Order: sequence, then structure tokens, then C-alpha cells
Amino acid sequence: MKMQLTRQKFTLLILLLTAFTLGSCKSEKAEKEPENQAETAAETTAEKTSDPFFKLSLAQWSIHRMILEDGMDPFDFAVYARDNGFAGLEYVSQLYNSAMEEYDTKDEAIKAITQRLKAESEEAGMENLIIMIDGEGDLSVNDEAARDQAVENHKRWVDAAAELGCHSIRINLFGSLNDEEWKANSIDGLSKLGAYAKTKGVNVLVENHGWQSSNAPLLMEVINAVGMDNCGTLPDFGNFCVKRKDGAKWGECEMEYPDIYEGVQLMMPAAKAVSAKSYDFDEDGNETKIDYAKMLRIVKEAGYTGYIGVEYEGNNLSEQEGIEATRDLLIALGSSM
Repeated sequence: MKMQLTRQKFTLLILLLTAFTLGSCKSEKAEKEPENQAETAAETTAEKTSDPFFKLSLAQWSIHRMILEDGMDPFDFAVYARDNGFAGLEYVSQLYNSAMEEYDTKDEAIKAITQRLKAESEEAGMENLIIMIDGEGDLSVNDEAARDQAVENHKRWVDAAAELGCHSIRINLFGSLNDEEWKANSIDGLSKLGAYAKTKGVNVLVENHGWQSSNAPLLMEVINAVGMDNCGTLPDFGNFCVKRKDGAKWGECEMEYPDIYEGVQLMMPAAKAVSAKSYDFDEDGNETKIDYAKMLRIVKEAGYTGYIGVEYEGNNLSEQEGIEATRDLLIALGSSM
């Protein structure tokens, strides 16, 4: 009987010790789990970066050498942009000049090109944003008949933009080199084209693209005088040359607008698109001519959340390398803001 009680006490003691040990392990595990979860969450937060406040598009001018010199098919633009991490497309009309030669009339050519671009972009799952128009006449020229003809020439591109689902066309305001003449002519040409574009649900955007259009305060006088909600700006981080050698549209620049950051800031209230021009990069991936961080802060503080278009125009890197460098810099800076 005494032996039996001893065994019972021993068994009970073992059971009690086992229960205590299990309870201690569970308690220790329960205490450690929250700590581990907190550490994991902290690590995840540290590694995570926010998405940029903008989406990325590609300006077709970034690959103009590939098209004009290397034989790239301009109709491959949608696939190329998609494969390089872009979501939106900004077409350049002059890069389809060769394709237009296959048709009897320009109207027929633009309609056919538009249909093909629409099919290519839909198949690639890309969003069509802008057509940048060049070579269709000067909308600020002194001759009213010539100015009106330029308006008519641009209308077919407004139709093309509407068919593609683009929100805008980009136009140039070349013409008179006299500020007051240029201002009056620009208001007239832009108002006439804007009135037509409004019936098609398309914006008409003026880029700082040289001459008086790169004089931001003067340009904004025109935009404000037109006063149409579908007539706005396309601020470009570069393109601030207000005077070129011998009064040429393109070529060697003799004088730039003195403060490019002020220029973009002045244009942002009317901006419906933004162009991130780039020329060259240092070994750390920073643009050497333009302070991209400063530019992006200006864009963000203006409340802009749309597309920013990559437009590489440098000579030291290949177009592919320049596009990648510009894209990566925008993403890195945009994700930290």
C-alpha cells in the first residue's frame, strides 16, 4: 500500500512537471512571436517604397534615331514602349512621313496610319496619350491666310487623336519673332484650333519648344488670353532656348530662358502633360544638366498626378541607354517623394 502511494505521487509529480514545461514553452513562444512579427513588419516597411505620384509614358522622339537611321519600324513603338516598362504612348507625327508616301493623299495616309496605330496599341495593351505635331504650318505666322491654313492642317491630326483615344495633340507656336505680333497671332491660331478640338474632346497643348514659346511668362499670357479649358501646356524640363543662331527654329542656341525651374513652375497650372527631357547622366545616374529632384517637386507641388513622358535627347548614351537612365531616375525619385 505504501509502495502504491509512492508510485502515485511520483506519477503525479511527473504530470505536473510536464504540464509546467509545456506551459512555459507556450508562454515563451507567445512572448517571442509578437516580437518577431514586429521585426518582420519593420523590415518590410524599411524595404518597401511607395509608388511614384505619376505614371510613365514614352515620347517617340526618344527613339527617332532608331527609326530614321537604324531602320526601326515606327509601328513597333507600342511594343517597344511596353517592353521597356512604360504604360503610355506619345506619338511624333513626322516619324510617319515615310509611311505617308505610300498613299495618294495626306488625309488618306493619316486615316490609314491612325487605324494601324490603334490596332498596334490595343494589342500591346498600351494607352494612347498625345500626338506631337510638326511640319503642318506655323500657327503664329503674321499672314492670316497662312495661319488659317495651318489650323486646317492640324485639324486632321485632331481627328486622328480622337480616333486613337489620345487626350491631346501638341502643337508648335512658331511665326513672328516680335513678341506682340507673336502673342496676337498665337491667341488667334490657338483659339481657332482649340474651338475645333473641343468638338472632338481633344486638348491642344503648347510645349516650350523654342522661340517665344520658351519664354514662359509670355506663353502663359497667350494661354490665359485664349481662356479655353482644352487649351493648355506641356511643360518640358529642357527646350528653353528662346533664340537660336540666325533666327532658325532649330540648331545652335544663343540664348536660353534664364530660369528653367521657374519656367516649368509658371506653366504647371495649365499643364495636361509633362515631358522629362534628358541629355546626359553622371556615374550616379543623375541628369547632368537638369536637377530632376527639383523639377519633380515643382510638378508634384502643382498637384499633377498624370503621365510624365520620358524624352531622351542626348548624344553620349545610346537611345536605349538614355531611355533606361531617364526612366530609372524618375522612378527612384518619384518613389521617394
